[in-house]
Amino acid sequence: MQLYNYFRSSASYRVRIALNLKGLHYDYLPVHLVRGGGEQFAPAYRGIAPEGLVPVLVDGDAAVHQSLAIIEYLEETHPAPPLLPADAAGRAAVRAIALDIACDIHPLGNLRVLKYLAANFGVPKDGIDAWAAHWIATGFDALETRLAQHASRGTFCHGDAPTLADVVLVPQVFNARRFGVDMSRYPLIAEIAERCNALPAFADAAPAKQPDAE
Repeated sequence: MQLYNYFRSSASYRVRIALNLKGLHYDYLPVHLVRGGGEQFAPAYRGIAPEGLVPVLVDGDAAVHQSLAIIEYLEETHPAPPLLPADAAGRAAVRAIALDIACDIHPLGNLRVLKYLAANFGVPKDGIDAWAAHWIATGFDALETRLAQHASRGTFCHGDAPTLADVVLVPQVFNARRFGVDMSRYPLIAEIAERCNALPAFADAAPAKQPDAE
């Protein structure tokens, strides 16, 4: 397997965690999203990913984009250890938490959104950081409440083993800290992220440990 990704991309970070949890070897193929105007815009990479985004997983004849689709692909092709619960209600709950983050929080702080704010509206760096922090905090306010109410929350988001929800949560906590979000407001989120990061699968996927880290 080959993974086209960028060390600081939270979507790439999710896939690295999932691959590590499943004990799968992969070739790390860096796509630098900033250098030279962005390697994701190069014709060679656009031939792989027309949308110019990371990550993309290549597995034999399959080339899968979108981080959650990649993780679901891994779940189906390498089901052990599972990242989704065995019951339908549990799977829905885990997917919902993952989608809360991946669809409602993450896109507003995506690099291309932040670059557009700077280039087209003249928003300075402190304004960019405040924008990203605001939307992360807005999402985390709801997520912290939801986790507190979640009957199946254990030592992780759902139960006592990492699931897709934790795989998506940890990179967003990394982003939150990067943009100065006060994580003391979110004790459950912070506790779960800390527990995850104590596991080698999560720790080894961290941006600072990647070969293209700066």
